[in-house]
Amino acid sequence: MTRTIYYTASSLDGFLATEDHSLAWLLSQPVSDDLQGEMEELGTRFGAQLMGSSTYQWLLDHEALLDHPEKWAYPAPTWVMTHRELPAVPGADIRFAQGPVKDVHTEMVAAAGDKDVWVVGGGDLAGQLADEGLLDVVELSYAPVTLGSGAPLLPRRLDLDLREVRHDDPFVTARFEVRKP
Repeated sequence: MTRTIYYTASSLDGFLATEDHSLAWLLSQPVSDDLQGEMEELGTRFGAQLMGSSTYQWLLDHEALLDHPEKWAYPAPTWVMTHRELPAVPGADIRFAQGPVKDVHTEMVAAAGDKDVWVVGGGDLAGQLADEGLLDVVELSYAPVTLGSGAPLLPRRLDLDLREVRHDDPFVTARFEVRKP
């Protein structure tokens, strides 16, 4: 059964990115071999993914993807929710979408086959899925940094059940199941 998983990293004070959408705080953290291996397996773990336009724009800008499309690290089809026109990374399966996230979710689940759907970012997008009862799991790696403000992890109230906690130096990683009404 395909699950929809919000797999992300957060500052200790619950932000995904700075106010100007920077992820430099996250990329400056050392990554353990175990966590590096887990991140490298994301491409085979997920059959479809969803991201917001700010996440996608950050990747375009900071990875120079239009000039270096080989840096696109996601083999699965990727839906980008946006209200603006954005360029596609050459050779990548990117699908720009608007409207209710539940309609896009149906397409993603079909594309994922027997794999899971990865919600890459952002927090409001994960929240919209949760509002529709479509978010199943939140997998979070907390970095040892505070930002003070920025893009919130999940700007919603969700009831979660903790299923796993592990130490991936310097991160603390936790997996939660979303309680369904």
